[in-house]
Amino acid sequence: MAIRIASAFAPATVGNVGVGFDILGHAFPALGDCVRAERVLRPGVHISSITGVDCELPTEAERNTAGKAVLSLIGSAQPSFGIELAIEKGIPIGSGLGGSAASAVAAVVAANQLLDSPLSPEELLPHAIQGEAVASGSRHADNVAPALFGGLILTVGIDHPHIKRIPVPASLRCVLVHPHLNLPTRDARAVLTPTVSLSDMVWQTANLAGFLSACYSNDLTLLREALQDVLIEPQRARLIPGFERVKQAAMAGGALGCSISGAGPSVFAWCEWASADLIGTVMVKAFEEHDVPCDRWVAAIDGDGSRVLECR
Repeated sequence: MAIRIASAFAPATVGNVGVGFDILGHAFPALGDCVRAERVLRPGVHISSITGVDCELPTEAERNTAGKAVLSLIGSAQPSFGIELAIEKGIPIGSGLGGSAASAVAAVVAANQLLDSPLSPEELLPHAIQGEAVASGSRHADNVAPALFGGLILTVGIDHPHIKRIPVPASLRCVLVHPHLNLPTRDARAVLTPTVSLSDMVWQTANLAGFLSACYSNDLTLLREALQDVLIEPQRARLIPGFERVKQAAMAGGALGCSISGAGPSVFAWCEWASADLIGTVMVKAFEEHDVPCDRWVAAIDGDGSRVLECR
């Protein structure tokens, strides 16, 4: 019997993870977006409602990350029916927590359940990337891939992406602090210079290689040395009031590394689990010293990705 209604959840994500601009990201399942997809007679993709923490989003499918992702999916699958979407936002827009990616992923995962021949997660990834591009202005998978697959993900390529889940030391946690500010991804990308110095490129490449090696070898000393973004963070730091003080507080509290989550303004810190509460407290206090209220969460880094919630 054909499935008529399906719903799915996709988690927030920490994009870039400092050293991996547009190629690294990890799931953060403490919060996320839910999308319900329903078969309808009218062809195409239609958005019936957007509820939750951010409701002022476009309901035209072409201008909405969830709608655009499902448009891409049905353009390929050519089902004999249309799809209506109901979006429940759990991730603030412009937060640097992968909200646009989560909506796109949850939408294609739910809509995929309605197809007579559902696609694999690997086959869904390019469609979710198409949706994410609506918000960011470019096609990249550092948020989409971990939202879909979970864990810490390295993505190589876009048209035919290669996905590699990177192991993470089990003792580590991610502290995520979200200041109550809005920083659109397009604006955060606009401040980036198109060229970098050769010395900085070498430094960042070494940090990325060291970071990946540390994850595989459970080498926390190397991880602390390598989790430093010398390319993107210095350019974006000025967009986040109090960022330098927040980072100093996190590192003084015992963090292995601290940087900007995605395009910002949220800030993440990797740490051992025993230090997570203290680090979260000092990061929040540092933001408050700059009159910036914020929320904080702690989650395992190797968390789950998207999941189907309902099919009927």
